[in-house]
Amino acid sequence: MNVLEKLRKIAQVFEESGIENPAKEAEILIAGALPIGPSELYRGDRELSREEASFLSSLAVRRAGGEPLQYILGSVEFFGLKIHVGRGVLIPRPETELLVEETISLLAHRRPPFSILDLCAGSGCIALALAKRFPEAEVYGTDASEAAMVYATQNARENDVRNVRFRLGNLFDPVRDMRFDCIVSNPPYIRREEIRTLQREVRDFEPVEALDGGPDGSAFYRSISKGAPRHLKDNGVLALEIGYGQSREVERLIRQAGFQDIRIIKDFSGIERIITGMGNPVRSSGLTRADML
Repeated sequence: MNVLEKLRKIAQVFEESGIENPAKEAEILIAGALPIGPSELYRGDRELSREEASFLSSLAVRRAGGEPLQYILGSVEFFGLKIHVGRGVLIPRPETELLVEETISLLAHRRPPFSILDLCAGSGCIALALAKRFPEAEVYGTDASEAAMVYATQNARENDVRNVRFRLGNLFDPVRDMRFDCIVSNPPYIRREEIRTLQREVRDFEPVEALDGGPDGSAFYRSISKGAPRHLKDNGVLALEIGYGQSREVERLIRQAGFQDIRIIKDFSGIERIITGMGNPVRSSGLTRADML
């Protein structure tokens, strides 16, 4: 069997399984799994060995069963970095690159060195992108998931990012006595009752603790808004990714915490996706995870 025949066969399996863009996903699967360039995919003269054909079939079965393509291939590109992912860690989304871009814009005119804290760091994609952009910055990432911290540490090593430290623990707990110039986060923000309505790739495979934002989706925002003032230096920056319909509530929370110059930025689909705040907020004590949930 040649690669073109296999491509068509996998695309048909994907279509029958209800996968959106089956042909495109088949292309990505084959090109990611084998040393085959895009130009070779539609050539009929590239024969597959029996081992290659069997390997592709096994991967196609996993994808047809709903497993995310990123988990199957083991990595995803994020802000020019190769981010390794797998079961137990949230897959970075393109929308989150907008959070990185806005944070860079807020910090671009600050004199280094400065410090950045990434809360709910997951795979480390945000912390690593910022650390790569600002090599003189001191970047920290925290997450309560041990699996996520394993991936984050691996990603730092394999992307040769040396100015970042990842610490296991909930939100501000691992940096209890530290203050930063910038706090950034893409926290869990899905309403608990909505998780069962998500696409099967998300609902059945990605870690629920990276999705569950509590009954109203705002649990982590409440903890972050109350804890951030105590961990920000004067004139510090707060940048958060938010979910659909959450901008007003999160704006209220961070304004109540003393943040000023609040901006809300829409993503490419016109959804309010990022909120940022600046100023010299009144410092307050943070909450525990029990308080939050």
